[in-house]
Amino acid sequence: MSLRFEHETLGQRVRFASGGAAHAVREEVTRLGAARVMVIAAPAETALAKQISGALPVVLVHDEVAMHVPVPVAERARAAAAEHDVDAIVCVGGGSTTGLAKAIALTSGVPIIAVPTTYAGSEATNVWGLTEGARKTTGVDPRVLPHAVVYDAALTLSLPVGLSVASGLNALAHCVDSMWAPRTDPIDAALAAEGIRALASGLPQVVDDPEGLPGREEALYGAYLSAVAFASAGSGLHHKICHVLGGMYNLPHAPTHAVVLPHVLALNGPAAPAAADRIARAFGSDTAIEGLQALRRRLDAPRALRDYGLHEAQIPAAVEAILSVVPENNPAAVAAGDLQRLLHDAWEGADPR
Repeated sequence: MSLRFEHETLGQRVRFASGGAAHAVREEVTRLGAARVMVIAAPAETALAKQISGALPVVLVHDEVAMHVPVPVAERARAAAAEHDVDAIVCVGGGSTTGLAKAIALTSGVPIIAVPTTYAGSEATNVWGLTEGARKTTGVDPRVLPHAVVYDAALTLSLPVGLSVASGLNALAHCVDSMWAPRTDPIDAALAAEGIRALASGLPQVVDDPEGLPGREEALYGAYLSAVAFASAGSGLHHKICHVLGGMYNLPHAPTHAVVLPHVLALNGPAAPAAADRIARAFGSDTAIEGLQALRRRLDAPRALRDYGLHEAQIPAAVEAILSVVPENNPAAVAAGDLQRLLHDAWEGADPR
């Protein structure tokens, strides 16, 4: 059978240089011709953001950032941006910070320059997410894709090892999901496989030498590849599960992904042997699940959802919500019982093998 597929590559400038964030951001703001810049950073990263943006025409520094971007938080940020008539946004931080910048861009079209300090990957996608009540809604819109991304591994040095591991495994989940997500194609699979290799190489170096740049750089490179693959391939079963759990129960984003990933891989892998073999090769392992579990042991990865706030009694409601959003082309058939077992194992921290 001949190879046939359609692939769309998102247009975005990417700048990668450790120690070069301030210079790169300044050049990107100049390239945009922006004169009224809004800087978004959580309180813990405000000082870092000011160092990066010191030479910019900043009219507003906004620090109200929350996980899963609650609608009221987004509305206040949108109002602040409109009041100050901003013409560019510089966001410095993790996925929640980038997500808030996207919420503003979604309704205003103001261009974003993203400066990630974690391995979240949101900066390289055109996906937005907002949470209202107990429901997280996501969508795709070209307005939210950052105009430019400035990667500086030196900015991740302050990210503690535990959070680095969780964030890196979140990126790894983007790679694994991209192997069988609704719109996946051979280009996505190639990017995802290299992303797995880079993350599996870089994250142990971060654990062994948290102050070293080589591991941080490789992990950041892998996280970028994972996000590009995910943006094209779409949201697979893993992300559907984690979005429901995050929206319904406000579970922390990265640890939730880190815990759920092996359970989804154990479910889907046997039903997608070609993809599973490619994942295994990227890990340098005999099987995909063994490669992932070996890496998780090496990193002392998060193990159980109950450690992050999920109660056993909440599982049935989550199963019902997830069942309605399971992708039609998921490799494995998924019934309520499958999700019940998967979530209970993830809640308990059971070995998915």
